[in-house]
Parts: sequence; C-alpha cells; structure tokens
Amino acid sequence: MTFFDENHIELQEQFESRDLAVAMEFSVVQPELNDEAMAFIADREFFFLSTVRADGQPTVSHKGGPPGFVRVIDDKTLVFPSYDGNGMFLSMGNIAATAKIGMLFIDFEVPNRVRVSADATVSADDPMLEEFPGAQLVVRATVTESFINCPRYIVKHQRVGASPYVPDSEGNAPVPAWKKISDLHPFLRPTDQERVTEAGESVSIEEYASLVERGEA
Repeated sequence: MTFFDENHIELQEQFESRDLAVAMEFSVVQPELNDEAMAFIADREFFFLSTVRADGQPTVSHKGGPPGFVRVIDDKTLVFPSYDGNGMFLSMGNIAATAKIGMLFIDFEVPNRVRVSADATVSADDPMLEEFPGAQLVVRATVTESFINCPRYIVKHQRVGASPYVPDSEGNAPVPAWKKISDLHPFLRPTDQERVTEAGESVSIEEYASLVERGEA
C-alpha cells in the first residue's frame, strides 16, 4: 500500500489539494526517523499510542514515563515499556493481534509534534525489560513512516510536574486511587489487594469521581 489510497485521493481532488498532497508526501514523509525526530522523541515523557483490534476497531491511549522512556535504538527502532494499567491490556492485546501502531509525540510548551507509524511486537521476555523498572511488558516498534507535523493547532500549555505514579528507579510506585475503590477490591490481583489493605484506605466510586474532577486521582 502506498501512503495514499483512493479514498485520500478522492478527497484531495475534491478540495483541489492533490498536487500539494503529493508534494508534502515527497518532502516530509520518510521511512525512518531523521536526526531531528530522534532527538525530539528521546526528550519526551509521554506520547499518544494508537492501536488496532483484531476486528479492525481502533483505539488510542496516553503513555507516560520518565523523560526518555521511549528509547531510540536507531532510525528504524523504538522501544518503550508498558507499565501497570487497568488490567484490560487493550493496547498491548491489540499490538499482539495486528502489530500496527501509530505514535504521536507532542511538545505543548514549544508547540511541535512528530508522527510515527510502525510495526510492533510486545513481549515479557524482551532483553530490555530490565532497563524499565516497574514495567510489565516491552514494545519494540519498527518504524515504517515518520514525519514532523505542522504545530499550528497545538494548544500551548505549561508543564507543572511529572506524574507521581511513574515507577521510580526500583520500580516502585504509589497505589493509584482507582485501585482503592472498595467495589473493585475483590477483583484486584492478590498483590494489589495486599497493598490496598496495608494502606488502609478505600474510596467509593463517587469519591473517586470527585478526585478525578479535581485532578487529584
């Protein structure tokens, strides 16, 4: 498949942008990461990951970690960890099913972004797993397309601080508020049940919703 299919071309012709689209593809779309993209990615502490379910249903999620948690191995290879989540493993299961991912890296302070498409694998046995304390799995992505995207619609924000839930150098992280919801306690992993019990804290679903609204979850 080429970068554009007949559906893209039909719209490009409808809005008289076919020549522009071809020029843009030729000038900005690359089959690997250039030096600027690699440096940009290596500085990020979050990105947005799109994946596709076996039946074709897409989803997108936010992935975060310490700055540089997405490792740039070379101009065709990115490696990143999958930390503890909500137990559904939506993104990781989708990668196992279809291998197709999209990665959107954004700087909201100095508006800029890099888009990456890749073929990916997910593994609990990747040799780099030990380099990501607290990670459950490692995703290894082989870049198929990359381009730096126009930042004009990026809303500018100021960074306040890192997430307190990013695992530390020993892989330790605080118990997230949602795991303290009393109705969910019976369904947690035994290790998480023990941590919540030891913390001696519980919240109702309504209390958790209030924490989320206040940005304190």
